[in-house]
Amino acid sequence: MFKRATNWLETNWVTPAYAGGLLAALTICFFGAATNTMAGWLYVLSGVGVALLGVSAVLPARSIRALSVSRETILPVTAGADLEIALTVRNPTQQVQSLFQIQDLSPLSRSNPPTTTVEQVLADGTYRWVYRQPTELRGVYQWSKIALRSGAPIGLFWCQRQREATAIAYVYPQALKLDRCPLVDGIGNSERQNRQSANRHLEAANEGITRSLRPYRYGDPMRSIHWRTSARYSEFQVRELETERGGQNVTICLDSGVNWDATDFEQAVIAACTLYFYASQSTNLNVRLWTAGTGLISGARQVLETLAAVQMAESLTSEPAPYPLILLTSQPQQVATIPAGNRWVLWTPEPFTSTPRSGSLGLKIDPHQSLQQQLNSSNFASDREMPAYTRSNRDLNPELN
Repeated sequence: MFKRATNWLETNWVTPAYAGGLLAALTICFFGAATNTMAGWLYVLSGVGVALLGVSAVLPARSIRALSVSRETILPVTAGADLEIALTVRNPTQQVQSLFQIQDLSPLSRSNPPTTTVEQVLADGTYRWVYRQPTELRGVYQWSKIALRSGAPIGLFWCQRQREATAIAYVYPQALKLDRCPLVDGIGNSERQNRQSANRHLEAANEGITRSLRPYRYGDPMRSIHWRTSARYSEFQVRELETERGGQNVTICLDSGVNWDATDFEQAVIAACTLYFYASQSTNLNVRLWTAGTGLISGARQVLETLAAVQMAESLTSEPAPYPLILLTSQPQQVATIPAGNRWVLWTPEPFTSTPRSGSLGLKIDPHQSLQQQLNSSNFASDREMPAYTRSNRDLNPELN
């Protein structure tokens, strides 16, 4: 309560430093002694003390009144790396401003905000302060205010004034490095086999279908020249034919609409990030991410920002994730409803028992083993190894809640 009152006084007016409080007490004692003894020199001492206190209470606020502060854009980092925070203080006056502190009211260290002392800022000059803020957990963090604190020039009173300097920092989840991931590779391999024959027919059907024309380059086959256009432009024009591009759409589905254990949910976010980038970079799959709060999204930046902000038990604001998918969930009953050909990753303490296979493959995460090693492994669990109480859900329609 006392600290809160002191902070309010310092922010809205001034608070006495130890020396200021001591001088105020001595001034009161001198004045009391002067009224009792009628000694003029005691009146002089008390008057000097009052003057010093008055000047010291007014000057700190005036010294930082004209200063302005701006914050540079904070670049996103991965959890565990340091954010680089850069602030610029500008002095627009024609006087040197000296001896004040800058406190960055950081959301990552509220109890002990980063602080630096500035000796002086030249007239019409600037001062740039850069510091590094460690991060531990993913998230979206918002900086809003900076405090300028001064006791200049005498140091008997402290004054603090806040400036708006908003910025948003994204701390992305880690993407684990995988040499292989059979959970994803299996989808790509099966799709590739199913499309081999179709590709041959597609290439034959596309032969002769011109997508665009371009100037002839050395080495182009003569049969690709479009003679009618070449005659019109008096230079060879080569046809570019339609070709089939892109692979199967696969959705990484993070089941964020249900309750999770906090540690398991953070692991699931890391797994979603890892699977998304592995599938994007190592396979021919068109990968998308689905969460309960955002629905389907794609693109590296959008996925990272979504995974940085996602929370468990979100409200379902979008359509259920489409198949085929890789489901990351903490609910065994969700696994029981996945059709054959899909994949799942399950976080649950429930013991597994044996049940007939229906074709969906997945991985039950062991909290005592490395997540990276488990995603690298090929030790799949099929739904023949699901919890016993989920077997009654076998006749349910395959949908996500």
